[in-house]
Amino acid sequence: MSLPQDREEITVPPDGGGPESQPAWRRDFPIDWPQDHYVARRDFTRFLGLTSLAFAAGHLWIGFQCWLRRRRGLPPLKRIASLDALPVGAAMTFGYPGRHDVCLLLRPETDVLVAFSQKCTHLACAVVPSFAEGTLRCPCHEGFFDLGTGRPLAGPPRRPLPRIALEVRGRDVYATGIELRTK
Repeated sequence: MSLPQDREEITVPPDGGGPESQPAWRRDFPIDWPQDHYVARRDFTRFLGLTSLAFAAGHLWIGFQCWLRRRRGLPPLKRIASLDALPVGAAMTFGYPGRHDVCLLLRPETDVLVAFSQKCTHLACAVVPSFAEGTLRCPCHEGFFDLGTGRPLAGPPRRPLPRIALEVRGRDVYATGIELRTK
């Protein structure tokens, strides 16, 4: 009496011949074509586990990078100018936080100081102040920003200019950080 065989354990060569008529390499590497695409639960579970582990490791790496950035702290405190060197209705450029990050320090009124990144939020062209009109103008594509808030008024720019936080200590003006805004 023979025991019934499990259909999953039967190996059928692709040409349908018997095992003795197969070449040596096929006897060494028997592949059952109907079962070739069959994935066992154990293999599927291993795949899910390894994929989940990779995603978890990626998220831990992103979290670690964020932690490092926060640990480095805010941009440094940097002296920009003296109030005596900046008359009312004048503007001056400075680099903040690095010397290649060009910003504008504006003094539209005696008691008002504002600073913005000089790069237009549309295509990074340099903006030019116009105190008479109360705007910052981007000459590349005729974009206009409000001189006091940095919000876009006209043209292609849709985002406001990044504002530089300022602090006055005695007669000196210091940059203390960058305010990234969406509205």
